[in-house]
Amino acid sequence: MVTTRGGGDRRQAILEGAFTVFARRGYAQACVKEVAAEAGVAKPTVYNHLNDKATLFRHAIQAAAQTVLDERLAVLDLLKDADGDLPATLHDVGYRLLRLHTDDRACALRRLLYSEITHFPDILDVVTESGPHRLIQALADRLARLALAGRLRITDPDLAAEQFLALLTGPLEVRTRMGTRPIDDTALNDLALAAVESFLQIFGPRATTGAGADMRKAAEPVDRPQE
Repeated sequence: MVTTRGGGDRRQAILEGAFTVFARRGYAQACVKEVAAEAGVAKPTVYNHLNDKATLFRHAIQAAAQTVLDERLAVLDLLKDADGDLPATLHDVGYRLLRLHTDDRACALRRLLYSEITHFPDILDVVTESGPHRLIQALADRLARLALAGRLRITDPDLAAEQFLALLTGPLEVRTRMGTRPIDDTALNDLALAAVESFLQIFGPRATTGAGADMRKAAEPVDRPQE
């Protein structure tokens, strides 16, 4: 069904519809007619906004990567308060990042990247610039501020940010077999807890190093985002 939208709304609907179709079909099997139907626009409208299927694919990937990044950056706002319970906050941040890493959009984005990178090698740069690099930069900024406030012992914020994210996603990729197996909420919570314990062993203030057991006891009631 074709719906009436403004130009910006139509373009957004096309990009979202295209990502849905590419994720479902893969690039080779997807067709512009199906994208138009998914977006609720006429097929010529798709070509008016994006010239061909390859351009549509690149822009759909870029838009999805930006959405994924924006969601993660919003989670990092929890670290703005340097006066709260830092282990609990890091645990909450880690858990929320893991939830986002395993949601449908993020998993579909990774699958498309893995499957189509030989045909579209440039999309790796697109996804990286709209994802990991900017996330690391934003997290490094938050961690540097915490270090200045005396909450962490960090000399290289970029490295600390990379380590924190690696402690989260490394075990996750193993547990989920590179995203091919589901993982339950309890397991995500435990992965976040283990990551934060390890992170604080390295970067935590000396006064709190070794407090992992106390943190584990207090970690069960995480304020989890609503579905």
